[in-house]
Parts: sequence; structure tokens; C-alpha cells
Amino acid sequence: MKEDTNDIQNQIDELENKMQAPDFWSDKIAAQETIKLLGELKAKKDGQGKYDKGSAILSIISGAGGDDAEDFSAMLLRMYMRYAEKRGWSFIPIHENENDHGGYRNISFELSGKNVYGQLKNENGVHRLVRVSPFNANAKRHTSFSLVEVLPKFTKLDDKDFSIPEADFKIEFSKAGGPGGQNVNKRETAVRVIHIPSGISVHASGERSQEANRQRAMDIIRAKIFKAAEEKQKSWQESVKANFGGEIEWGNQIRSYVLHPYKMVKDHRTDAETAKVDDVLEGDIDIFIEAEKNLRNLDK
Repeated sequence: MKEDTNDIQNQIDELENKMQAPDFWSDKIAAQETIKLLGELKAKKDGQGKYDKGSAILSIISGAGGDDAEDFSAMLLRMYMRYAEKRGWSFIPIHENENDHGGYRNISFELSGKNVYGQLKNENGVHRLVRVSPFNANAKRHTSFSLVEVLPKFTKLDDKDFSIPEADFKIEFSKAGGPGGQNVNKRETAVRVIHIPSGISVHASGERSQEANRQRAMDIIRAKIFKAAEEKQKSWQESVKANFGGEIEWGNQIRSYVLHPYKMVKDHRTDAETAKVDDVLEGDIDIFIEAEKNLRNLDK
């Protein structure tokens, strides 16, 4: 028998009130269990935002840190893929710029399913990794940064609410490439779309045809423009804009993943933290997602 919607909401309200207590984080294990339960309850309800119920487009862009940052981007990709698998979401590649050792300069992909954007929209921001570098012969500690960008997946029905003149776009075509610049397609199937007024641009090369990549790129750039406009209207100024204007480096991070000299993952917006770094990198990130949701709700 299904739980009554009001009963679920009452449980959510009770847990959220509990999280407001000054000593909530004094018992970290109990706090994490509370956040996990809150996430399970909220998963039974639909998202609250206009696009929360739908799919999302994620981009991971390497920042300061060279090879280490590109490897960190690959680690974040795996983390979100594992999280998606646990929720039964589909992974659809859009564009990737891979280096010679399995890292990514940047990569974009769609996570398709129910309430994807609602769950992941607050992952938007700079993520920081501290570890002993596997690329340094002297085994020195190294800090790397990657930007995660989360956008709503528009549907054709959304066109009525958010239209952009075709003349505002410039479209370029090129050959799809593989790691190290290797061409994997002799035809010009890769597409780059530029929004001239804002300078926002998008690449798409995951599809086999030029038209499919063009449509995919158009969907993403519309989402980027929408997100940028949406962020300007929000009252909480700490939000990371879709066209992130800051540097992907120290001081801008929303979350740190520390593997050395100790193990800890900490979200700097909510102070949620855990020593279970391996679990987090395998997709166990509900503790951070639900803590951030609760913080946003308190600010409303």
C-alpha cells in the first residue's frame, strides 16, 4: 500500500526541522542517516521546480591542475555515472575531449530519467581534489580543480515559454575527433553552436549524423541561456551561473575531495562531510545533495 502524500510530506518536514538543530552535526553518523532517509522520502515526490522533473545535461570542465585536473574530471564522470546507475537513469554521451591517459579536458553528457535536474542542479560549481599525484615522479601532494555544470533538458513543449531568434546563432561544423586529436569520423559531423549576443558556445559530437549533433547542440545552448537568465533572477547570489565567470581554481570550490594526508569529502556550502571518500567517488553523494537542498529551502 502506498504511503499517503501528506504523510510523506509530514515526515520530510519533521526531518528538515531536525536538521535545523544547532547540534545536528554533533553525531555525524546519525546526521548522515537522517539525510539519507530524507533523500529517500523526497525521491518519492516529484521535483518542485519547473524543470526539476526532467532530465539534465552535465558538463565537466578541467581547470587548474593539468593532467591531474583532467584525471579528476574522469573521476567525477564516474561518480555521476554510478549515481545515475543507482537511480536507473540513462547515460547519453554528447561531446568529449579526452587526453591520452583517459582523462578529460571537458566532457558533456545527458542523464535521462525522472527528476534528474531536480536532484543534481546544485552540483553546479567548482570541485576540488587533494591527493598524491599519480603523474608526479616525486609523489608530491597536488591540488586539482574541475567545474561541473548542470543544465535542464528542454523539451519541444518548452519552446513556447523560451524562444530565441535563429539569427542570434552561428553554427560551425568539423570532424569528430578522438583522444590525441585522432579522427574517428571523416565527415564533418561535429557541431559547434555560438550564441552571438552572449558568446556562449556548445560542442556536440556524440551522434553519428551532423543534424543530430546540431539538434543536440541547440538544445544544450538554449538550456545554457535559460540557466544564465534564471540565475540573474534568483535572490541567492552565491549560485554558480551556467556560463561560470570565475576561475576554476582555489577559493571558488563548492566541495573538496581530500585523499591525502587524510580522507574527507566536505561541502563548503553546507559543512556536510564524510570520511567515506571511496563511497562518494562510487556515487554515494546523497548526503551532499540533500544537505544543499535543505539549505536552499531555509533560504526561501
